[in-house]
This record gives sequence, structure tokens and C-alpha cells, in this order.
Amino acid sequence: MDMVICVDNIKCGGCAASIRLGLMKIPGVLTVEVDIDGESVLIAASRNVRAQAILALHGMGYPEKGSVEGLQALGAKAKSFVSCAVGRLDKAG
Repeated sequence: MDMVICVDNIKCGGCAASIRLGLMKIPGVLTVEVDIDGESVLIAASRNVRAQAILALHGMGYPEKGSVEGLQALGAKAKSFVSCAVGRLDKAG
């Protein structure tokens, strides 16, 4: 079962790596592809994991487009900046 989730805050390869690692932990997820420019995540899974994936993405700082408002959006944005920084440090090392 393939599903596409459009998310906010994807900025770089570090973001994409964090998303892939996080979503691959969900039972049933087979592959994860991240389109940085399109701000979308394509998930291939053996069953419907959409609800779990949306929750996981939100927890990582990449909420589904249009789902987070006000202060929650600021918190999500801060988490995604941390992922970007970690990704950049990994490349520098």
C-alpha cells in the first residue's frame, strides 16, 4: 500500500534522513522516500500505516500540511531545525 503525506518544515538532506529513519521504525513500513522540494513523503507499507506515520512525522517536527497552528507550529519548526543541524554536523564530520 503506497501513501503520500505532504508535510511542513522539510529543509535539507538531514531532515530527509531523520524522516526515513523515524518512519522505518513503524511495523509494516517497507520503504520511505522523501521529496525535499515537494515537501512530501512517499511510504510503501504492507498495511495502512497512515495514522501512525502522521503521528510520527508530527513528533519529529514535520506535521502534515495544514494540521498545526499557532504555538504548535513553532515547536514543530524548532524540532526540524535541530534535525537540519544534526544532518549538517554529520556531513562535516
